[in-house]
Amino acid sequence: MNSRSPGIPSWRGLLLLSICLTAVVVAAFVAPIAQDSSYHSFTDQRGWTGIANIANVLSNTPFLLAGIAGLCALRTAPLTAVSRRCLVVFFCGIGLTAVGSAGYHWRPDNASLLWDRLPMTLAFVGLTALVISEYLSSKLASRLLWPMLCAGMLSVAYWLWTETRGSGDLRWYLLVQFLPLLIIPLILWLYRGRSDWTPTLIGMLILYVLAKSCELLDSEIYAYGNIISGHSVKHLIAAGASWLPVQFLHRKTSAIKH
Repeated sequence: MNSRSPGIPSWRGLLLLSICLTAVVVAAFVAPIAQDSSYHSFTDQRGWTGIANIANVLSNTPFLLAGIAGLCALRTAPLTAVSRRCLVVFFCGIGLTAVGSAGYHWRPDNASLLWDRLPMTLAFVGLTALVISEYLSSKLASRLLWPMLCAGMLSVAYWLWTETRGSGDLRWYLLVQFLPLLIIPLILWLYRGRSDWTPTLIGMLILYVLAKSCELLDSEIYAYGNIISGHSVKHLIAAGASWLPVQFLHRKTSAIKH
């Protein structure tokens, strides 16, 4: 873990800052990005005992288990106060994603999608803040955590507001979701050796990219035997990614005890 809180080395900090500012400027000036009109139409719509889209609903269960297990693991894990706070946000987001996503898939519409996307922003922000705390500066992470949380939640609120006006705009939500996929690997490279979190974070990124790929192949995956859809597989793989930090925390705790 990185408990240091010095200023960020100038060229690295300027590089990261310039990328973030460029992303914000691009998002501000590109045309609004509308949500696909068929977004709520998933391939596997099988129901069971009155629950619609049962596979997409139940495949969220591992998120709930990972969130609870992660919060329990934090009680004894050797972490700085700031990193612990970031992980509380992350694991709360993961656990609440299970509830929000299950509710959304039971009755998919924009109103229920709000409660799916809000907790996901908690997870994105919590993980990004953790990386800042561990690799850059715990003081910087502490200062950025709450503004980042507010920005993440506002991005979802803005999307829903634009939907109610008949012209949905996903630009800011997509920025919150995908900018970390660019920034986190870059931080791991620029500040390599600063923290023992690197293998876990790389594994999480790989699994998340794989999960998003399965989401895009929803119907193609379901076509192989009509057993499970790409979207359900996405849930399972993304939940697997959220289990990696749980396992890492247990290893850290075990190493201290022995």
